[in-house]
Amino acid sequence: MDLLSSLDLSLLDIALAITIVAIGTAIQSAIGFGLAMIAAPLLVLVSRSFVPGPLIVAAFFLVIWMSYADRHALDLSNLKAALFGRLIGTPPAALLIGSLSAATYDLVFGSLVLLAVLLSLIHANIIASPRNVFLATIASGFMSTMSSIGGPPLALVYQNARGPALRANLSILFTMGCMVSLTALIIVGKFQLKDLIYSAILLLGVIPGVGLSGPIKRRIDKQTVRPVLLGLCAISALLVLGRAFILL
Repeated sequence: MDLLSSLDLSLLDIALAITIVAIGTAIQSAIGFGLAMIAAPLLVLVSRSFVPGPLIVAAFFLVIWMSYADRHALDLSNLKAALFGRLIGTPPAALLIGSLSAATYDLVFGSLVLLAVLLSLIHANIIASPRNVFLATIASGFMSTMSSIGGPPLALVYQNARGPALRANLSILFTMGCMVSLTALIIVGKFQLKDLIYSAILLLGVIPGVGLSGPIKRRIDKQTVRPVLLGLCAISALLVLGRAFILL
């Protein structure tokens, strides 16, 4: 209980966080992305301490597993462009996050989540060329480091990929991106030893989520889950924005 007190978390908070991450993990394992989109806005409502660093850690372990599981479908031709894009997009967000008040962070976070939902609704005929991947990873790097939600720009670029190819290529880019964002957060002092405990809590949700991913992958209706996922994200973002305006 002393540990819980030092973290300012109740047992209910921990149970909610684990459940949220488990659901997000199962969805991402099935459709290629979704953990951060479903988990980040809900986790912020439980405790701001879960985002962005600890959720990025949880996502990092998940995407490593996904990259390995679908390794036969990997295409590494855009990796260099993605790395340069991530290195450009990450530092401004890392520097900015260290200077925001709680209310301002909620305001920026909620706005980025709504932007992510908007990007996810776009059905442009975009191909995964090195140029497009480079531009997408700039946006993804900024959004992921600020809010842990970096999937939509990359999902937009890879929207014409299907099944294992979509999951594998997004996962390898997310793996690299998580490493860059975590390094940046550590450098600016926004990921410290205490955050490892929050990360460990969220990892307890990744484990059962991975276990559920097989049955869900076979049964999930991807056309149905997408609008539900985006709707939940939008509602959560609006709640976070509402809290920001109350605190201002």
